[in-house]
Amino acid sequence: MRKTTAVLAALALTTTATACSQRAPEASGPGKGVVVACGAAEDWCQRMTAGFTAKTGIPANHVRLSSGEAVARFGASKGSPEFDVWHGGPADGYEAAREQGLLQPYTSAATGKIPARYRDPAGYWTGVYIGALGFCSNRDVLAKAGLEAPTSWDDLLAPGFAKQVAIAHPATSGTAYTALYTLVRVKGGEEAGLRYFQEFGRSVLQYSKSGSAPGQMAGRGEVATGVLFSHDCVKYQEEGSTSLVVTFPEEGTGYEVGAVGILAGARNPDAAKAYVDYAASAAAQEIGPSVKSYQRPTSPDATAAPQAFDPIAVKLVDYDVAAAGAARNGLVERFEAGVAATPAN
Repeated sequence: MRKTTAVLAALALTTTATACSQRAPEASGPGKGVVVACGAAEDWCQRMTAGFTAKTGIPANHVRLSSGEAVARFGASKGSPEFDVWHGGPADGYEAAREQGLLQPYTSAATGKIPARYRDPAGYWTGVYIGALGFCSNRDVLAKAGLEAPTSWDDLLAPGFAKQVAIAHPATSGTAYTALYTLVRVKGGEEAGLRYFQEFGRSVLQYSKSGSAPGQMAGRGEVATGVLFSHDCVKYQEEGSTSLVVTFPEEGTGYEVGAVGILAGARNPDAAKAYVDYAASAAAQEIGPSVKSYQRPTSPDATAAPQAFDPIAVKLVDYDVAAAGAARNGLVERFEAGVAATPAN
């Protein structure tokens, strides 16, 4: 068994055994509604599933899982899936799940409205939001350390940032894998990207399991800077961490296409299809700002919140979702071997 597969399987089994709140609801048999593995913030997941039920009358439950944990859970229950739908988290994780036979294709008039660049051509996943990676820094901590808010990936390598940065681990977090693959693109290949992370490791205080946790750490003053999706930092600003500031790397940053897809062998396929159609709708994609989730919608009929990142002002790298998904297992294995082990539960 490959190292990454073993690690993810262990994560899935540990999560299932030790966290009752993370179990898929028992009332998830055929005809009993839809069960969603949700990869976004908990309040966003709650609002999305509640909105779906209000619109369709179909009961919906969810379990919040990071991307790495989700793929591990899906693999562990392959053939008798716990979930019907996966909603939220970067699409390269969906590509990895598709390659393992964990998703089934679905296309409809609703998903067809999403621009082709934001959905899988075979229908295994549909993009429902976009988020850009950024730097989430605490002005007070920066000032105390004599640092400026970073505006380059290389800024994070400066001696003053030693143990002043937080980022998640790519084995458990889709956010962190987006960062890993982004540096592969920025630096010109896997070797150069991994060399960057080996050097960057001196700056990292902690590799978290959750992609948004580094923003919370920066907000509490535990580190100067967290690397995460910019909309999560904006959320923490509005929730009271007023010392936080968002900046972006001038050489280019990666982005996620947050997706939705149906699990292979879903026990409630009709409800799952209805949920995907709902997630692709403008009404669903405009729910995010009500819980301070400011991703940009993919629906051409939806309006982006003013707090969402500006795709004209922010330089984005050429992020190939399919290539990122295909490279995921190998890159994460090399990261574990040469940079950092997966964080303990």
